[in-house]
Amino acid sequence: MHRPLCVRAATFGLAATLITSCAAYPPARAIPKRDAYTPPVALSPTPTQAAAIPPIPPPPIVGQSAIVVDVASGRVLFAKNADLPREVASTQKIITALCILDAGSIDQPVTIQAEDASCEPTKLNLKPGEVYSRRELLKVLMVKSANDVARALARDVGGDQASFANLMNRKSASIGMRHSNFLNPNGLPLPGQFSTARDMAIAARAAYRSPLLRSYAATKAFTFRFNDGHTREIENTNRLLKSLPYCDGLKTGTTNAAGRCLVASGALNGRAVIVVVLKSNSPNIWADSTKLLRWALERPVAGA
Repeated sequence: MHRPLCVRAATFGLAATLITSCAAYPPARAIPKRDAYTPPVALSPTPTQAAAIPPIPPPPIVGQSAIVVDVASGRVLFAKNADLPREVASTQKIITALCILDAGSIDQPVTIQAEDASCEPTKLNLKPGEVYSRRELLKVLMVKSANDVARALARDVGGDQASFANLMNRKSASIGMRHSNFLNPNGLPLPGQFSTARDMAIAARAAYRSPLLRSYAATKAFTFRFNDGHTREIENTNRLLKSLPYCDGLKTGTTNAAGRCLVASGALNGRAVIVVVLKSNSPNIWADSTKLLRWALERPVAGA
């Protein structure tokens, strides 16, 4: 049979001042019940916590080639068949645009000629004799991807389509593109014309550094005025500009040979990335690109 606590304390010589009473402790206060659990407010991880976060694997995509690149550092975050040569359709208009910027005055006038219309299917339907500035046409090139506009700019800068293609290849080589060969300014299929997801990411990083091209690539829609006074609403072919708030560009492309292609850019919380998806299809090109942009920009990053 156990002795009371006060007796045992005295037995072991504890100081009398430590225990003055054998009275029971008061009962604990009841904790009020909650109707529902309220999770704590999420906080950004500290660098130490971020470093301990296990990496989130990239999402599966339908596109046959893809790459995700950090704009600032050029670091590759994800790659899938990134060096496989293939047709890239109108995404190669990024190189066309870079060549136009290299040519000098962006406000120089361009007189439209009949040969500029020798292309299909997406056209602005410019008429011979009309005059527009390179700046006006470059904006249409990036927003609407008009093939007759690409030909008009190429002829104006290069003298003819073949000479301008040589400019494109010299430009691409100068910025580090090693597995590309361009034969026209608009990306319509030609034997021997190709690029890769990695090379198109290099081109996109170069374009992203241009404030003018970035502003055009981010334009959701604008009104183009023709010489005769009539206007046409030009809507960007990049649907992600409307569906993903932090998407800010960059260039679409579609042909039967190339499939659905998209070079997309996005910026969030001080970080920017380029996502290239090639040879996807109509139901999946937007989903592929959205998943990769969200994976790259919304996941915790170690040391961030």
